[in-house]
Amino acid sequence: MNKQIYWEDVNTGQEIPALTKIATTMMLVKWAGAFGDYNPLHFEHDFAVNFMRSPGIIVHGTLKRQMLIQMMTDWIGVDGWLQRISTQFKGMDFPRPMKSLGEPLDGDTLFCKGKVTGKSEKDGKYLVECEIWMENSKGEVNTSGTATVSLPSKK
Repeated sequence: MNKQIYWEDVNTGQEIPALTKIATTMMLVKWAGAFGDYNPLHFEHDFAVNFMRSPGIIVHGTLKRQMLIQMMTDWIGVDGWLQRISTQFKGMDFPRPMKSLGEPLDGDTLFCKGKVTGKSEKDGKYLVECEIWMENSKGEVNTSGTATVSLPSKK
């Protein structure tokens, strides 16, 4: 668990600690079951390639959003509050196939990143505005968005 951060300690332009994720085909199957998104584009290679004209199966957009949510909630600590998050999906990210039950093959890694774009105090809340995004191993940003968090104050 990360140390609690306070509104006074955050500065505009500050980077949010990055979160590295590896999306595997096993993770996609588990996410489909948990979230209820059984679109075969996320787990059936032939369907993805032949019917959807995709290079292969793709990572769920909702899973990528959840990874960005994890980055934010890890950063703000237990006394912080994620007020709002918005994401846009601009491209496809591809999972790593499984080498064994517990180990993925080599492949793409996803990097959740963000930075503080503003701070304000409104109605007794200490708010921080952030730009967030996810990069793949090639440095391509296929998911981006914004988030607003409320942090505790030292006052």
